[in-house]
Amino acid sequence: MSEYSLSEQQINRYQTESHLVIPSVFSKDELGEIDQTIRNLTDQAIESGQADKIMELEPQQVNGQYVPRRIYNPFDQHECFRKLATDDRILNRIESLIGPNIALHHSKLNMKPGKVGSVVEWHQDLAYFPHTNDDLVTTLIYLDDATEKNGCLQILPRQHTHHFDHRLPDGTFAGMITESIDENQFGKPVALAAEAGSIILMHVNTPHSSLPNTSDKPRRTLIFEYRATDAFPIYSGIYVHELEMHTHHLRGERSHHARFGNLVPMIPDIPGGFQNKSLYKLQEEARSKQEAS
Repeated sequence: MSEYSLSEQQINRYQTESHLVIPSVFSKDELGEIDQTIRNLTDQAIESGQADKIMELEPQQVNGQYVPRRIYNPFDQHECFRKLATDDRILNRIESLIGPNIALHHSKLNMKPGKVGSVVEWHQDLAYFPHTNDDLVTTLIYLDDATEKNGCLQILPRQHTHHFDHRLPDGTFAGMITESIDENQFGKPVALAAEAGSIILMHVNTPHSSLPNTSDKPRRTLIFEYRATDAFPIYSGIYVHELEMHTHHLRGERSHHARFGNLVPMIPDIPGGFQNKSLYKLQEEARSKQEAS
C-alpha cells in the first residue's frame, strides 16, 4: 500500500455510502497560497473587463462590488491548482478507488460569499456527462471551514446506484433533479461539514446539493473530477467536445479502448445553447419553467 492510499475499510465505506470525508489533508500555509492565487486571478479578471471569460459573477453585489461565484477550469489557469490536483495526497487515494490510470475530467472552483452564495439544487454529476462506466470520482477540497450555515455540501448517501429524474415536462435536461425526493424512500440528506483543508471523495452519481450561505463567512470549494482513462464520454451534445478540451492525462497509461460496465448511464436531452450555460443558470431557468407550468 502506497502512502496516502485508502484502507480497505475506507474503500468499503466509499463503495457503500458513496462518499468519504478525509479531514485536514492540506495545511494552512498551502491554503494561504491558494487563497492569494484566487485573489490575484479575480482582481486581474475584473480589472480587465473580461471576467466572464474565466469566471461567473454572483448576480448580487457585495459592498457595491461584483464577486465571483465560480472560476472556470482552475487547473488550466494556474500552476498552483495543477500542483494541488496532482498531489499524491489526492491521487493515491483516487488510485485506490479507480485504479492506476487516471485522467482529470474537469475542474472548477465554486465560491459562496457570505450572505450571498447561490443555492445549488439537487443533482447527480453523471447526468451532466454520461460515460461508458462510472469510475469517476468527484473530489472537493474545502478552502474554508464548511458548515451548514455557510452552505456546505449535502448528499443523499447510498443512492449512487439510482438514477433520479433530471427532465423538465418537455423531456429536456433540467440540470437538477425534478422528481420529489421522498425521505422515507431515499433517506435524509446528510450535511458534510468539515474544516478547511479537508477533502471529500464522492461517487460521480451521488445526489448532492448545497444551500445558500446565510452566514457572514465565505465557503469556497475547489473541485477536481477524476476518471479512469478507460471511462470515455458518451456524446450527448457539442458541449462534450468543449469539456474534453480541458481533460488531462495525469497518471499511468492512456487507454485506447473504452470499458463498458457498472451503471448504465442516462443520456440527457440537451436543450439548445446548453454549452454556454453554467449549472447555476441552467438550474435557474429550470426553476422558472417549473413555476410557470
